[in-house]
Amino acid sequence: MSARHVFLVGLSHKSAPIEVRERVALSGDALKDALGQLRARDGVREALVVSTCNRVEVYVQAEGDAAARCFFTERAPQARDHLYVKAGPDAIRHLFRVSASLDSMVLGEQQILGQVKEAYGLASAAQAAGSFFSRLCNRAFATAKRVRTETDIGRGTTSMSQVAVELVEKIFGDLRGRAILLAGAGKMGALSAKALASLGADRILVTNRSKERGAGLAAQVNGEFREWDQLQPLLAEVDVVIVSTGAPTFVLTRDMLGKAMKARRHRSICLIDLAVPRNVDPACAELADVYAYDVDDMQRVVDSTQEARKGEALRAEAIVEAEVLAFVRERDTRAALPVLVQLRRRAEAIARAEAARTLSQVGGKLDERGRRSVEAMAQAIVNKLLHPPTARLKQAASSGDGALPGVVADLFGIDPSDGGPALPERPGRSAETVPREGRPDGTPRAAASSERTQ
Repeated sequence: MSARHVFLVGLSHKSAPIEVRERVALSGDALKDALGQLRARDGVREALVVSTCNRVEVYVQAEGDAAARCFFTERAPQARDHLYVKAGPDAIRHLFRVSASLDSMVLGEQQILGQVKEAYGLASAAQAAGSFFSRLCNRAFATAKRVRTETDIGRGTTSMSQVAVELVEKIFGDLRGRAILLAGAGKMGALSAKALASLGADRILVTNRSKERGAGLAAQVNGEFREWDQLQPLLAEVDVVIVSTGAPTFVLTRDMLGKAMKARRHRSICLIDLAVPRNVDPACAELADVYAYDVDDMQRVVDSTQEARKGEALRAEAIVEAEVLAFVRERDTRAALPVLVQLRRRAEAIARAEAARTLSQVGGKLDERGRRSVEAMAQAIVNKLLHPPTARLKQAASSGDGALPGVVADLFGIDPSDGGPALPERPGRSAETVPREGRPDGTPRAAASSERTQ
C-alpha cells in the first residue's frame, strides 16, 4: 500500500468539548486492547492511536476509514458530530503537525512529541504498528526536531505547566507561605508542580493511590508524600491542588470541597484539573472562593500568548509541508517498485525460455560464443522494451500519480504482493529513530514482530 492508504479519524480540543473527549480517551491496558481490536478488523494492516488530554486520534493503514470511525462511535455515539477525517497526504500532514506542536492548544509546547513517541511505542509493542508506521513516525519525529531546531516556535509560554503558573499567579500573586498538593502521579502534574514552585511555595505535598509511585514523585519535586486516604484533610491545608490521575471518575467532588472550605474558613483555593477524563467535578467551581480550571479553561490563558509565535509557525508549516511531500513521494515510488520487479521478472523469464527453445532447435550448430549472443539478444530486447514503461512508472509515482502502477498491474495480470525479492529502503537523511535498546515506552524491541520487516 502507498501513502494514499493512510486514514486519520480524530477529535481534539478544537473539535470537541472535554465531556466528549473524556468518553473516548484511553490509556494503559484499555489502549492496548483497543489497538488489538483495530488491527484485527478487516482491511486494517497497521494502526496507531494518539490519546492525550487534548486529543484522541486514530491512524490506520487500510482500504478505508470505517474501522477508525467505529473506534469512536462504538465508545461514544455523540462523538460522530465532532470527528474530523483525513486521508493520504492530509492524514500524514496532520501527524507531522501534531508532532511538531502546530496543532496543540499551546503552540510550540514540548510534551506532545513525547506523547506521540509513546503512542508509537505502544502500538509497536502491541504489534499494531509495522514497517509503514515505523517509517512514518520516524519521519514525523525528525520533522518535529527540524521545527524545534530551525524556528523559535518554542519561545514563551509553551506548556500546560507554564499556563498553570500564570493562572495561579493571577489568583494569589505569589505562593510564599502557601502549599501545593499534587493529587496523582501524572507527568503533567509533576511538571506543573515544579513550575509552581518557582512562585515561592513553602511546601509541595504529593498523594497517590500507589505509595511507591507517589513517594518517588515526591522525591522528584522535593515534596513530602501523604497517603491517598488523607486527601480530604489535605484540602484544608493547601492552597493549590493539581489533579492528574488515571481515574475514570471524579476524585474531587463538590461535597468534598464544601467540607474543605468550611475547614479553611473560606480561604481561596485553586484547583487545576489536568486529567481527561476529568478528575474534578465541575460543580466545585460553583462554591465561593473556589477557582477550578480544566484543560479547556486553560485555552483562555493560551490565547494571549499565541500571537508572538505566529511568524515562527509559518516557518514551521513550510518545513512540515516539505517533509510531507518528500515522504509521500518516496512511499509512492516504493509502491510502484513491486510492479516493476514483477514485470521485469516475467519478461526475463519469457526471454530465457524463448532463447532456450531457439538454442535447442539449432542444436550443435552454434558454438559457445553464438549461444551467448542469442541469450544476450533476448536480454537486450527485454531491456529496450521495458525501459520506457519503467521510466514512466517511476516518474508517475514520484509525481503523485498513484493510479498508473495499478493500471500496469491489471494490464499485465501482475500481483505485486506475489513473491519478488525484498527491496531495500532508499538511503536519505537520517531520521530520529527509536533507540535500539528499547521502544519509547521502555518495551524491548524484540516485543514487536513487525521489527522483522524494518
